Amino acid sequence: MNCILGYVVMAAQAAKTVLTLDAEAVRALKVGINFVKNPEDRKCFIIYKDQDGVRACRNQCKHQGGLFMKDIEDLHERTVRCTKHNWKLDVKAMQYVNPPDSFMQDELGLELVELNPPDPWLTDPRGAQELEAGEVTITYLTHACMQLKLGQRTMLFDPWLTGPAFARGWWLLHQPPEDSFERLCKADLVYISHMHSDHLSYPTLKTVSKKRPDLPIYVGDTSRPVFWYLEKSGITLTNINVVPFGVWQNIDEHLRFMILMDGVHPEMDTCVVVEYKGHMILNTVDCTRPNGGRLPTGVDVMMSDFAGGASGFPMTFTGGKYTEIWKAEFIRNERKKLLNYKAQLVKSLQPKIYCPFAGYFVEAHPSDLYIKTTNTKNNPDDLNALIKKNSPGITTWTPKPGSVLDLGVALKDPSRKAGQIESPNSAKTYKDSWDFSLYLDELSLAIDAEFFQHKSWIPFYYNWAGFKNYNLVIRVIETNDDFEPVFGGYDYLVDFLDLSFPPRRPDRAHAYLEIKNRIGVMRHVVKHGLLWDNLYIGFQNRISRDPDVYHHRFWNHFQIELPTTGPDWDLFLQNCSG
Repeated sequence: MNCILGYVVMAAQAAKTVLTLDAEAVRALKVGINFVKNPEDRKCFIIYKDQDGVRACRNQCKHQGGLFMKDIEDLHERTVRCTKHNWKLDVKAMQYVNPPDSFMQDELGLELVELNPPDPWLTDPRGAQELEAGEVTITYLTHACMQLKLGQRTMLFDPWLTGPAFARGWWLLHQPPEDSFERLCKADLVYISHMHSDHLSYPTLKTVSKKRPDLPIYVGDTSRPVFWYLEKSGITLTNINVVPFGVWQNIDEHLRFMILMDGVHPEMDTCVVVEYKGHMILNTVDCTRPNGGRLPTGVDVMMSDFAGGASGFPMTFTGGKYTEIWKAEFIRNERKKLLNYKAQLVKSLQPKIYCPFAGYFVEAHPSDLYIKTTNTKNNPDDLNALIKKNSPGITTWTPKPGSVLDLGVALKDPSRKAGQIESPNSAKTYKDSWDFSLYLDELSLAIDAEFFQHKSWIPFYYNWAGFKNYNLVIRVIETNDDFEPVFGGYDYLVDFLDLSFPPRRPDRAHAYLEIKNRIGVMRHVVKHGLLWDNLYIGFQNRISRDPDVYHHRFWNHFQIELPTTGPDWDLFLQNCSG
């Protein structure tokens, strides 16, 4: 009897068999964990066998897509360990046990048919037409912001042109061309990949809204709306278009684009395919596993992130194993893994031209010198060298602000080097000053908000946040820029098992986090109901934990799942005075 494996990935699906085992292969399955590869595409699956039957799943961690291997610490042949971040999966239960209470693994049944999305970019295929010089140009502005000229239309990606991202933790490394705002205001359409503030920049859009509030902006239909904070921001934008995944959006007879979801973070992350006269440009942005790993091959231009460093871990962690030596080794290994992954992805997709971008930020504020020094990032030249070694037929393009790629010219040159136009010598590449005070003063306004005079803001806020029934206790300490407690600042405990606020840690066994937050950023986040990415990804806290375990449910809730309507502090004050 043969066995077929399958699973569900996303909507708009087409049936596909992913693995077939003949009768002999089924009999050869041992009791316990079996790693089985599909001989056709070499994709690996995990099959668990015991007296109760057989369970199966894809060999892919749901955290960041790493591969599982045998867990040598498991004497019962039930768990596998991810090679990226040591997450552990109990295959018998299809439940992650490290971190606890996080994901359930997507299980394959037996009789097993995979439901995969079709390759939607193949819908209504168009043959490539010859491009004239200047007909399609790509201009790099800064970080993840590109301007595409596509015939008579212009399209911009992820405009972060001014101000910080993640509260005050990230600042632009590259100086945008002087006319960048003019380019943005004149664009025919803008694609914003996701809600992170180095892609959705409210300081940038605030400036744009004063000149062109009807700028057409397109975002994917993520479960956490990309513009969930727009009304609260006070910015007026009247032409935001939320479009479904995997469907061509036709702009004119030659130009169309399609937004695709990320396979690891479908609730918030997206990528995009742009097509003009049959020529495709693929931008995977920050996606960990764009479109679940299924992407168009042989596109004319592919661009993606490359740098790493977009997390507080491990730089902001203290105590235990988190010595400077351990951090440096971990960061070095993670950057190498990312570099190899990107090079392998490029090799598998075989674009004609590849561009590394979306990694040009710097921890510029003087108070973040430690992070700037510790949080080393990949160099695009190293990635380009690896791509050239593995895929010599692929041309790489690493532009400076204002540099242009003329696609029509490049495609006529066998080396693809023609058409790469450098920015003028007079153009400035790196920023050397930032208007820190303008943005830090705005953050600091929250410190003196009236409701912080009442200690009862603490239960009000965490009840609003809605996270509970989890055996975790956190201690939150408000600090100055050097992470020293401030006079008059709050220092409190939250017990998420029953959402109580005890004066001391409970006697029962429990997980514990101690989080020191810079007071201006923490109070700004609390006042406006913002996500804790501003603290965590923005390097605005220092964290210790006991035991040293990642609490996925807690961080996922406070970084992604907080209510989209902020706390009603007016109501809170009314209740305080009543």
